[in-house]
Amino acid sequence: MKIDARSIGRTLADAGSWRAIVLHGDDTGLIRERAAQAVRLVAGTLDDPFQVAQLDRETQDRLEEEATALSLIGGRRVVWVRDGQDSIAPLFKRVLETATDALIVIEAPGITARSKLRALAEAHKQVASIACYPEEGRALSQTVTDALGQAGVTIDRDALVWLLGVLGADRSGVRGEIEKLVLYAGEGGRLDLQAVQDCVGDAGGNSLEDAAFSALCGNRMMADQALERALADGANPVAVARTVLGVLVRLQKVAQSVQEGHGRAEAMKALKPPVFFKRTAAFGQALDRWSPAALAMAAQETQAFELACKQSASPDMALCRRHIASLCTVRKV
Repeated sequence: MKIDARSIGRTLADAGSWRAIVLHGDDTGLIRERAAQAVRLVAGTLDDPFQVAQLDRETQDRLEEEATALSLIGGRRVVWVRDGQDSIAPLFKRVLETATDALIVIEAPGITARSKLRALAEAHKQVASIACYPEEGRALSQTVTDALGQAGVTIDRDALVWLLGVLGADRSGVRGEIEKLVLYAGEGGRLDLQAVQDCVGDAGGNSLEDAAFSALCGNRMMADQALERALADGANPVAVARTVLGVLVRLQKVAQSVQEGHGRAEAMKALKPPVFFKRTAAFGQALDRWSPAALAMAAQETQAFELACKQSASPDMALCRRHIASLCTVRKV
């Protein structure tokens, strides 16, 4: 059954009423967070091997065996599948046709709408199919303020705007930065713009923005290194596309403002949020290399790259590395 965004919280809070939960989408951190929430709620733990069977790609052929196994210490068991793909759909279907008390939680990042696994989950009334996409705008703002509020920490409006502009797309990275801010402010503390900049710097999404700016400045080696760091930390190609597009849009705004007669420094300060001081030099260097027309073309290519990554069986990692490499060369318009 497909769960709409407004019902996700209630569904996870009642995870024990489902036969299985399939979590899919682009935000691997959010997928892992929600999977852990469901597992902990039903099994009471994440790492007790008697209550939780964790299956990675190499051990997913044991899905049917683990799902039908009885708990040795009582209570309901959970089978937690990591990196689920269409290859497990036949096994999953047989498990659903078998009488078993185990809850199946499947992390399936990157599967498409036409995926066999996703189609099976959405068609079954006892399976919750939950989409996990990077939060943006109001949703991300609400997540940040709620998380800070739970620790009694408040944040100034301008500080929140700046923070939302530098946070990465992945939920685990966002949570890490929030935890750092809570520790920095202390219980009942208040965060102003200077405090947030001192604490976070541009760490949220740092490697992704490093890759984007290094490429746009023509530094292939630094761009490749930053991209590999980001991918190793769990970033996915769609997050790369969105980060690159965000940088290109901001560059376009400043370039357009300069064309209209404004000074570059003035135009950069007018951005919301303003250019972070550690990015000023790279931002200016990119503006020197790219014309407004070339930036527009690069933005179109980045949108096409994101769409290609979402196609079934797409070699998204290869496309990702190729796109970053292509940005090292200025477009001819």
